[in-house]
Formats: sequence, structure tokens, C-alpha cells
Amino acid sequence: MNRQNNQSLSQDSNEHRQQDNIENPEPALAAAQSEQENDDKPALGSGQMNNNEASSKDSQVKDASVFGKVAVVYGGNSNERTVSLDSGAAVLQALQNQGVDAEHFDPKDQDITELRAYDRVFNVLHGRGGEDGLLQGVLQWLDIPQTGSGVLASALGMDKVRTKQLWQGCGLSTAPFSLLTADTDWQQVVNMLGLPLIIKPVHEGSSIGMTKVNHLDELPAAYATAVQCGDAVMAERWITGREFTIVIIDDEAYPVIRLEPADISNFYDFEAKYNRNDTSYYIPCGLSAHDEQHLQELSLAAFRAVDAKGWGRIDAMQDNNGSFWLLEINTVPGMTSHSLVPMAAQARGMDFESLCWHILSQTL
Repeated sequence: MNRQNNQSLSQDSNEHRQQDNIENPEPALAAAQSEQENDDKPALGSGQMNNNEASSKDSQVKDASVFGKVAVVYGGNSNERTVSLDSGAAVLQALQNQGVDAEHFDPKDQDITELRAYDRVFNVLHGRGGEDGLLQGVLQWLDIPQTGSGVLASALGMDKVRTKQLWQGCGLSTAPFSLLTADTDWQQVVNMLGLPLIIKPVHEGSSIGMTKVNHLDELPAAYATAVQCGDAVMAERWITGREFTIVIIDDEAYPVIRLEPADISNFYDFEAKYNRNDTSYYIPCGLSAHDEQHLQELSLAAFRAVDAKGWGRIDAMQDNNGSFWLLEINTVPGMTSHSLVPMAAQARGMDFESLCWHILSQTL
């Protein structure tokens, strides 16, 4: 997830719940779970499965042997390999703890056709090769059930520009952007999008290769950094305001999480996501009930627009005027100790092992 957040946060006591600055998310999760038990959440549409329904579905799978032999695919060759190794190891351990016959499968070291030996795949292969439709296509060809989205949603979701073009075509608000090349007129980009800007590789995740640009003369260097990750590079308008992520499981938007890096003049970069312990996470997120429901509905529409399935995450901003802007979709989100999907699930009373069981159950 790649973000922009440089505004001090304030709350209207009539509209927002009191928050504590949380460096370790566990106290926030406990508070959120307690609040969810006491509050009535508004319905988010007839197409959604509520928590009781989801639990009921899981309860039908009582014997781990129903899953057969499971390949937890993680590692790979992408720039997100280290994150994938952490995510996958956590998922593998969670499944094995529950009696699932699960094994690690790393496409970097094993021939992809060896997946024929497995009954289903839990995909935790972040980045290119695992999140862009390639693995999904192989598994579809081999007729092996897999977690998460299929070829179309995966390919779209890994391409930030095409995702944003699709959302624009659907009338969904997304931050303005422009494609860049080595011959781009930088002044024209600034005239169109303003400053600051965020420069991004189009086909990377985890904020890899991203740079915040405050001045015109910084653009060439930012482009040079991004283009090392691939030829496609984009500039996106910097949204000043608050940053949110919305986890979606079984076509249901979970409680919104607000993110606040320690350096609020910067964005939620790779270090903040995976290595630092001073990023704050807020559940409840500080939005009014009406605004949180609106953001959940916007995120569901964005998720469905790319034909995403099973589970995933939408990243968004709220500007200083209160408007929401979609940034991107993650179709194979992180499952590390710092990750947001387990955090949102915990806020709904679902621990990590139950979350992994539930996602795997979607393949039946």
C-alpha cells in the first residue's frame, strides 16, 4: 500500500470516537472488538455476508482433511519476496496448527507444474508472478482451486493505471494521475497535477520505488528511482488528509482502519509497513458512522468493479474537504505481524488462525 498523509489529525467530539495513539495495535484491536459487540453496525447491502453467516460457513468445515493436500505458495522472485516469505510462513503455521496438511511451495525453487500434486492452493505470493494473474492462470489451467481473485482481477489490480481508468469509467473517485516517460515535460505534469506529487511504479506493491516530490526539480530523480522497477511509471496527485484501508472478505467491508505514519509529512512507505513500530493504527477509525459506511460502500464498489473475489484490501484517502479518493486495490494482501487484514479481522472477533481457515474454506 502506498500512501499520502501529511496533515495533523483533529476530531469533532460529536462525530468521532475518542482515540488513543497506538504504536502496538493489540490494545486498539481489543477496544475495537469490544465496541463492535456493543454497537449496531449499519447494513452494507444485501449481497454481503455478515459475520455470523461467515462463521456458519466455516463451522461446516470441521475436519481439516476436507481440504486435502494444500500448497501454501509464497516466496517467488518479485521485489516483495521478503514480505511474501513472512506472510506465507505465518499462514502455513496457522494452517498446520489446525491440522491442515499444508506445505510450503516456492516457485523460485520449484517447478510450477509440481502444483499438480496438491488439492488446492493458498496463495500468499505477493507482487509479480503471484498477484498479477500469472499464478492464477496456471492454477485455472491445472484446475486447482485457489484462494483469492482470478486472472482478470489480479491482472487489473497489479496495474495501477488500468485500475484507476476502470474506476474512473465506473464513476468512482480516484486520485488524478499521469503516465510518465523519460521525455515527459515535468513542468506540464506539475501544471496538471500540482505539487506535491507521488511518483510510483505502475506494477509494484508495498510502496516499492515510490517517492514523494515537493519541488519540480525533484521529478527526474523520482522518475529514475521508479523506472528501475519497470518501464511503466505514473505521477499521482498528493492528497493531503487522512489515510485509510478497507479490508474486504466474502464481499463484506470490515471495520475501516486509519493509518498514521510517525512522520505524517511522508507516506505509508515500505519501512512503515513492515519494519517500523511507530506507525499508529486506529480502529475505530475516527470517521462518523455515516462516513465510515460511505467509505465501505465505495470500497466494495471498487472491489467489485475489478471482479475481485474472496478477500482483499482497498486503500483510500480522505482530503481536507471530507471527500474520499481511491488509491489502489491489493488482491493478495500482506499477512505479516504488521499487516492490516489480520488487524481488521481481529476487530471482528476473528483471530489469525480462524482467518486463515476461513480464507482457505473459500476454495471449497
